[in-house]
Amino acid sequence: MDKAANSSNSADSGQQASEIFAEITFGKILQAIIIMATAYGTVWLINRLINWLSEKVPLRFRLSVKQSIPFWKAFLFGLAAALLINLFLNLSPNNVLAITGTAAVAIGFAFKDYASSLIAGIIALFEGPYQVGDRVKIDDYYGEIVSYGLRGIKIQTPDDNIVTIPHNKIWTEAIANSNKGSLEAQVIADFYFAHATDVEMIIDILYQVAYTSKYTQLTLPILVVMDEKPFATHFKLKCYPIDARDEFIYKTDLLKRAKQAFIRHDINYPIVLTQPQPNQSG
Repeated sequence: MDKAANSSNSADSGQQASEIFAEITFGKILQAIIIMATAYGTVWLINRLINWLSEKVPLRFRLSVKQSIPFWKAFLFGLAAALLINLFLNLSPNNVLAITGTAAVAIGFAFKDYASSLIAGIIALFEGPYQVGDRVKIDDYYGEIVSYGLRGIKIQTPDDNIVTIPHNKIWTEAIANSNKGSLEAQVIADFYFAHATDVEMIIDILYQVAYTSKYTQLTLPILVVMDEKPFATHFKLKCYPIDARDEFIYKTDLLKRAKQAFIRHDINYPIVLTQPQPNQSG
């Protein structure tokens, strides 16, 4: 009885598998290769075209153009996957349920982290915690998002390194976004002066430095704030470059011209006296 039952179950499983999977022929394999090659080629072409176009349109539209890349990637790869499934599987309602259940179990056990990144990537595409062109800090990495894939993003750091970060970091890590789809990202330049220094003169110099920089976006606020430290008075110059990609050039320009102005006005930075180290000998 047991052998007969086992034989019957095996026959049912074989019949179910034959109902789900379509006949595989050389022609279908060739079609699948063409579909995959076309999808990857089209994605590569669109990526190059959009990046080229983003540099040709007016500056205010640059990020809007680049941020369409993830949508086209998801659309083209999704279309290719649908064509491949339709090519090799018989998609009756019962078969769809069977395939979905089997795929969910397989993904859950074998590709848990990968599936988590894919799902997070789709959610991030709609919720928008970051987009191509944003300047973000995730973990210890800060830089501009230069690529948005289905599994993760690529960040170009100030040291010109490319760091790949999976999307599933959005479940566990805080994400700091400097510009959130805008061309401008705030830059903060820090200055420290002795407590007795003329505060009004320093504030006036910092405002002049910001307003006269060729990189400054004058339509956005420029602000100088102060904070007291035990060793000095801390001044922060907060302003925005016209293009977030000039963040570090802009900050260098602010610091250089501010130091030149302080030298002209004979304003010096405080001298911090360090505690003498105890003699370790003897």
